[in-house]
Order: sequence, then structure tokens, then C-alpha cells
Amino acid sequence: MSKDTEVDMKEVELNELDPEKQPMTGDGPAPGAEKNGSVKLKVPEDVVTFTGLSKEELMKVAGTPGWVRTRWVLLILFWLGWIGMLAGAIAIIVQAPRCKPLPEMNWWNEGPLYQIPDVVAFADGMEGVEAKLDAMNQLKVKGLVLGPLHSIQVDQPSTLDLKVIDPTQGKESELVAVLEKAHKKGISVVLDLTPNYLGAASWFSPADTSDVMAKLKAAAEHWLALGVDGIKFSDLSVATSSDEWSNLQAVVLGNHTEDMKKRALMGVVEGLSPNELSQLVNTSGVNLALSDLLSTKTAGVERIKAMDTLHTDQRSLAWGLGAAQRDQLSTLAKTPALIRLYQLLLFTMPGTPVFTYGDEIGLKAGGAGNFSKMVWDIEKAPAEGAVVDEAAETVRKEQVSVMKWFKSLSELRGKERSLLHGDYYPLYSSATSLAFLRLWDQSERYIAAVNWGDTPELLKLSLTPTEGVALPETATVRLSTGNSSLNALAEESEVRLDSITLESGEAVLLKFPYTV
Repeated sequence: MSKDTEVDMKEVELNELDPEKQPMTGDGPAPGAEKNGSVKLKVPEDVVTFTGLSKEELMKVAGTPGWVRTRWVLLILFWLGWIGMLAGAIAIIVQAPRCKPLPEMNWWNEGPLYQIPDVVAFADGMEGVEAKLDAMNQLKVKGLVLGPLHSIQVDQPSTLDLKVIDPTQGKESELVAVLEKAHKKGISVVLDLTPNYLGAASWFSPADTSDVMAKLKAAAEHWLALGVDGIKFSDLSVATSSDEWSNLQAVVLGNHTEDMKKRALMGVVEGLSPNELSQLVNTSGVNLALSDLLSTKTAGVERIKAMDTLHTDQRSLAWGLGAAQRDQLSTLAKTPALIRLYQLLLFTMPGTPVFTYGDEIGLKAGGAGNFSKMVWDIEKAPAEGAVVDEAAETVRKEQVSVMKWFKSLSELRGKERSLLHGDYYPLYSSATSLAFLRLWDQSERYIAAVNWGDTPELLKLSLTPTEGVALPETATVRLSTGNSSLNALAEESEVRLDSITLESGEAVLLKFPYTV
């Protein structure tokens, strides 16, 4: 076939292309012009594709001196870097401050104890106590102290039966129900078995002590078998002097395994000096001693000295204002401001705070031998349109405010190690005021300062030089009884520690961070 014929055939094939592939023009191509859509490509005859080096070529290159040196340099740099990071990590661990080991804590060290000496006045009997356990749980209490519940003819030891509940207080089955529900909520229950609690002498007469102790031992066995978590009694010094003391200890504290919750042997101590109390705590083997020192030592200097002596015994020491006599705070703290002040003081002192029912709202004491009726549902405001007793409404609002303050303190103490089991350092004391520092290892530190006097007082806080402990120039207000936007000690404000003015009846809790 001639070349002209081949060209003509190719032109025919191009003209017969699919119309969709033809040029989109109204007229055909101009004469002599190339057909639109034609693409002329020059395809190289030899395409070179990179396939990398062969194994033989790589092996030949890898063995050259340059690459050998490079590999050794990279390997040495890798190991030097790895060793450097390891050394840095070890240096950080070695130089970092050691965490202080936590002290042994028992359930009575973890929160406040709440006394209910008269369950009828508290909640109309034992059944009412069970119904109010939710309210107790909101206060973050770790233990209830019930009773005394047994009936007694005053000063008649022959009629004493510590294993029988006074029918006016409730039934044994109702107590068991309280124990079961309380335990589910993480609340322990202690039974007050003070023998002659209505008489002049808790243990009757010295001649009766041994016989009464034997009855107490039998009663302890009975109640502990039912699930009670401990027993309490008054006049600890009298009990510990009895020949039966070791037998009572064996009943309460014996037969204890590591997986069991520890039982509490709790005694009330009245009239002893701080040194005498410390000696009794350390020689008697009692788990918790409730002291009356805060009630009998009314000067700030005396109270600070008592804490100076007793702070090392804090896990075996309980504080209360009126609690040793089963009285309310309001017996000695006559105003809402002072009730708040002593609540702050009790929650921050080194030891277990003990309150009597109603202290959380500032319930007025009923007087000698009488227990005030507990007030419930105070957070419920009067219905709209109802006739309101203005005086009663003022009291209700004040009780709500006091309870809110109590809950804030209880919650804070439960989560802050410095307040829970921290070390104690005195900072200031006078006739009507005091201040002290609580700290634990690297946790946030707290300063409690209170003034129960009738006039304002300027506190200049200072710390005896102690290794590893120092005061900053300023601290932050965490809680204040005089809190307001205009108050110098309003919450979250900064105050200088060398110049703190507390008004009459004012208390403040300050905080500052741990620094290296």
C-alpha cells in the first residue's frame, strides 16, 4: 500500500470518531488546520525506571570506611542519649522530697463523733434515730455515741443491768436496725455504758467499782456481739484504777484480726491537767480519751499550752466544749458567732472533735439534767402567704447558716491531711485569743486563729524557728466567720500574717501552699 493511501485511511479513521469526541464547534476545522482534539505525544523509546541499589551494591557501599564511621557515631549518640535520660530520671527521683509515711488511722480519727445522750429528745426514740441517719451522714460524722440507754435507780448499784435498754428509749431490735443501717453508711456506733449516769458518782462508790466493772464487762460482751463498734464511759481514771480494767480491755480490744474494724474503748476525763491526761492516755491503753480541758481552760495561753502538751497524743485524744458532760456547745458558747468560732476550733485542733446533737445548728441547751428537743427541717422555708413569726424565722435562718458552716468545716477536715492528722505548731496566744498552724508533709498548710474576747485583737503570728517549717508573709482566707465582701477577712482575700485583726467573736481559717 502506498504512503498516500495510508494517510488517507488514518484521516478516515479520525473522521469516524464518536461524535461525543468530535470538536465542539459549529463549523468544521479551517482548511489546512490541524483537527481539534488531536494530541501529538512523543513517547521515548527507552524508559528508565529507578529500582534502587541491588543487595550486592548495598553491601559493597556499606562496607566503605565512611559509612562504617557514620553508623558507629549514630550508635554511640543513641546510647549516650539513653544513658543521659536514665541518669536524669534517677537524679530527679533522688533529689525529689520524700513523701512522709501516713500515720496509722482508725475510724474515730477520720471525722467528728456525734453524741446522742437522749434518743427521745433527739428523734422520739430509737426508731427515729434510724430515720435520721441520712441527716447524720450529710454532716460527715464518722461515729455516733448513743446513750446511756440503760435504766438505773440513782445510786443503787444492786439494780444495775447494763444489758437492758430503758423501754422509754427503745428496744434492742431497734438498736440492731440502727447498727445495720449506720454501718451501710460508713458510720460506727459507740454505746455509752456509764453505770450511774444520773447519780453524783459515775461508778457509785469506790467499794462498788469492782462489781460494777464486772457488770460492765459482761454488758460489753453482749453489745459488741450485736455489732456495736465500741463502748464509752465517764471517769476514765476511776475505771483504769480497778483490778477489772485489764479484763474489760481484753473484751473490747481482744479477738481482733487485721480484716476486722477496730473497736473503740472510749473514756471521759475531767479535772486532770494536760500532763496528767497525757500520762493516763499513754499508760491506760484507752483508744480515745474525751477531755474537758477546753471547757475548764478558758484563757488562750492555757489552751495553747494544753495543745502543746497533748498534740503528740492526737490520735488518742478527743476534744469537746461541753461534750464531756453531754451538753451542747451553747451551754458555754452563748451566741451564734461563738458557736461558729468553737466549731472551727474543734475541727482544726489536733485530735477528734466530739459534738452533742444540735451543735450543728446551735441548738439552745435545755439546762441541767434536761435535753432540748432537736429541731428538724430547718431548711424548709415557710409557705408563701403563710403568717410568719418574725422572731422564729430569724432563729431558723440563723440555724441554717450555722449548719452550713458546720458542714463546710466537717467536709474540709475530712479531705485535708494537714487538718486530719497533721503536725501542730503554736503561733500566738493571749487571754482571749489563740492561733496555731497545722501541716502535713507537702499538703496545703492551715492556720486557725480565733478571738472569743469582747474586744478586737491584733494578732502577730510568729513561729519558733523549726527545721523545714516556715511561715510566708501572707496567706489566703479559706473560711471566716465575719465573711463579707467588705470584711478585711473575706474568703479568698490575702492577709499579712504579722498583722491580723480579729473582731470580737471572730474566727478565721487561713491556708498557704507547701514550698520547697
